[in-house]
Amino acid sequence: MSNRWVALIIVFLTRTSMGFQFQAVASVAPLMVQDLGLSYAQLGTLVGIYMLPGAFFALPGGVIGQRLGERRVVIAGLALMVLGGIVTASATGFAVAAAGRIVSGVGAVLMNILLARLISDWFAGKELSTAMAVMLTSWPVGLGLATALLGHLAADSGWRWPITMTVIGAGIGLLLMLLAFREAPRAAGAPAAQPHAALTGRDLRLSVSAGFAWGCFNASLVAIIVFGPGLLIARGTPLGEAGSIVSLAIWLTILSIPLGGLLGDRLGRPNLMIVVGSLVAALVTLLIPVLSPAILAFCLVGLAIGPPPGPLMALLPRALPPERLTAGFGVFYTLFYVMMALTQPAAGFVRDRFGTPTAPIAFAALVMAATAIGLAIFRRVES
Repeated sequence: MSNRWVALIIVFLTRTSMGFQFQAVASVAPLMVQDLGLSYAQLGTLVGIYMLPGAFFALPGGVIGQRLGERRVVIAGLALMVLGGIVTASATGFAVAAAGRIVSGVGAVLMNILLARLISDWFAGKELSTAMAVMLTSWPVGLGLATALLGHLAADSGWRWPITMTVIGAGIGLLLMLLAFREAPRAAGAPAAQPHAALTGRDLRLSVSAGFAWGCFNASLVAIIVFGPGLLIARGTPLGEAGSIVSLAIWLTILSIPLGGLLGDRLGRPNLMIVVGSLVAALVTLLIPVLSPAILAFCLVGLAIGPPPGPLMALLPRALPPERLTAGFGVFYTLFYVMMALTQPAAGFVRDRFGTPTAPIAFAALVMAATAIGLAIFRRVES
């Protein structure tokens, strides 16, 4: 395999399995609650616990990838996703289901952070923002596929078969990485990377600030998706219709994020793309409670968030030397997962504190705008 676009297609298909598996529990939630006797607090835990390992395994995952080889660790991560999915699908109670989700989450963390490194190697100096944006689009594709397919499948066959489908998805990714994917060839005459290179203090600060910016951007979008239906329901929208309207923001990112990455490569102005993109997205988010019809507001959100992701993910590969990039991504993703874990409870607290469904949406807009602060810190450290 010598074509970087083939490598990108394989990574895209493999990474789609992560979004598909994450969303699966939410897609079959009513049947799991009934069959396993779950409370809704336990159900919410099963959804969110998939992300929790990221706060603990992102950094050591980067170090492990550096020492053992990124592709090997990605394959191990996919194997854990398969194992965790099997455990969850066979669960007869909350504890076993939670254990399965944690195992899957650990595998997803290892896969996620190291696929970014593999793509940065293949596209070093060549359409990097575009490649990163295409790779990132795999997450909403997985979410959208699970939302569209698994609920209907569960209605016909129960919740266990849809969860098993996530095992098949991760298994396909495992086979692709095992049989078809190869790491990028090293340029002729280039020195071999140092597998045990440690981050300098500057590298650490760059990784933290970039991870903070990336975490703010993503956590804001997730908060919009989580709390948006509640806002619409409070305005009289039926539950099913509210979910469909909010999902439009997810589907539009499949177009807007790759286009944003392509535009970033063409313009060569990553700062402009990130700052203007995040501030416009924050402004559009503030319009959600007041703009009518609601479907227009969420469509605008899906379009507005397109420009920043590709340039954001290209920050570290352009700032760190190759021998320290994997460890840098470990720090980067640690901050990302911490932001994802903290922002959703904080948005819920704001909802309880102010007693209005518009409060978490305003909070999400504030977090989105903070993306620009993370970039400013990054550039200050870089200079």
